[in-house]
Amino acid sequence: MPTVKYPIPTQLFIHDKLVDSHSSERHSIYNPVDDSLFCDHVQYATAEDVDAAVDAATAAFNGPWRTYTAAQRGETLLDLAALLLAHKEELAWLDATPSGKPISAAIKEIEMGAGILKYYAGWTDKYAGESFPADDGFLKIVRHEPLGVTVSINPWNGPIVILCLKLGPALATGNVMIIKPSEKTPFGAIRLAELATSAGIVPPGVIQALPGAGATGALLASHMKVRKVSFTGSIATGRRIQQAAASSNLKRVTLELGGKSPAAIFEDCNFDNAIWWSTFAITHNSGQACYAASRLYVQENIADRFINAFTKAMSEKISQMGDPSNPDTQLGPLADKGQLSRVVSFFEHDDGKTRVLVGGKQHGDKGCYWEPTVLLNPKDDAQMYQEEIFGPVVCIKMFKDEADFLRMANDSEFGLMAGVFTQDINRAMRLSAALDSGVVGINCVSYINVQAPFGGSKQSGIGREMSHYALRSFTEPKTVLVNMTY
Repeated sequence: MPTVKYPIPTQLFIHDKLVDSHSSERHSIYNPVDDSLFCDHVQYATAEDVDAAVDAATAAFNGPWRTYTAAQRGETLLDLAALLLAHKEELAWLDATPSGKPISAAIKEIEMGAGILKYYAGWTDKYAGESFPADDGFLKIVRHEPLGVTVSINPWNGPIVILCLKLGPALATGNVMIIKPSEKTPFGAIRLAELATSAGIVPPGVIQALPGAGATGALLASHMKVRKVSFTGSIATGRRIQQAAASSNLKRVTLELGGKSPAAIFEDCNFDNAIWWSTFAITHNSGQACYAASRLYVQENIADRFINAFTKAMSEKISQMGDPSNPDTQLGPLADKGQLSRVVSFFEHDDGKTRVLVGGKQHGDKGCYWEPTVLLNPKDDAQMYQEEIFGPVVCIKMFKDEADFLRMANDSEFGLMAGVFTQDINRAMRLSAALDSGVVGINCVSYINVQAPFGGSKQSGIGREMSHYALRSFTEPKTVLVNMTY
């Protein structure tokens, strides 16, 4: 077992304390670096635990939290941001160790999460309603009111930073939140809820954490007193959450789902810039990112030059794989044996039909490391070309012109992220309008910013996170009509 640097919280956090699950069952998590046991007594929330957490959240929403002014909610978010930074090494270790994320990247994500909370702290007293003149005898007022009990169902690939993308706008608009972290990375969320409540930053019940697998998420998604679920994860699970929401109380749902992001490399691009972004986009977090640019399309005139340079850059990334606890390590393993098996399955299904230029195999004789991989010209119906792999695997195809690129790029049920590398601004704007994608990067890709909305089209999701668009998804507009003539 790895050296335990901090206490590992394995219980549920409900109301104002850590409590045992109603189930006596305990679960194990293994370190993907060497398959060693990290923790063998993780608890999962049951229906009774979910009910207790929802009751505590309801009481908090209808109680002290509802009396907070907008300014007080802003101060709360600033205090939460400071709390993250004060405990960033602990929170980073708790989530990075069981998932194999390089500790340097995990700390950066904590810092990003703090920045997100600070951003939403600035919105609490600026998210204004509307009014319309009484020229017809009625004054029209629109208020934005909180939904109540909300739920965040989070993935394992960015546990704290993605949590902050949901927690920030939820608290800014006056909601309370129950966190359901991934069963692979539950510890940071539990500890954050405990710290925030014990420090008095939020009243008991405002932030709670219920670790568990899919069954726990299903209980929350179908609960009649939950008013909103924000989910980040797979399309299959997102579909089940939407169905559960519809069949229960028609709770609001935001779904940020998968991607198979295309990027076009035009002959007039800044070559070095295109190489850097293309490499970063598929190796960041070992390719375990929904917006990873996993389909590269290179214009024929520069195809040989680009492929040679890109394969060299990807080969160099292999030498940067190592122990995630080392601050110099840039690439860690995949999250666990299940994720490694998933990546392996794509190559077994392909049965050697696609040409592998770099990688394509497990790295080392232990752990869950997979080498950065470049695939050339997979068939259009190949599974590895059509489906999200969620690993450091990229497919390259060539194209002739804009129309050829668009045909291939839009031929997908995913529509989360896209990139266009060109120095022709007219071309860039034409393609940004024509691409079926929620986000389009010009001379960049696999990049997002809290000031602008993030989300996908097609099966990549419903709704938007970040910016003021996230505030909309955590509020209900209420129209007040005032008769000015009686």
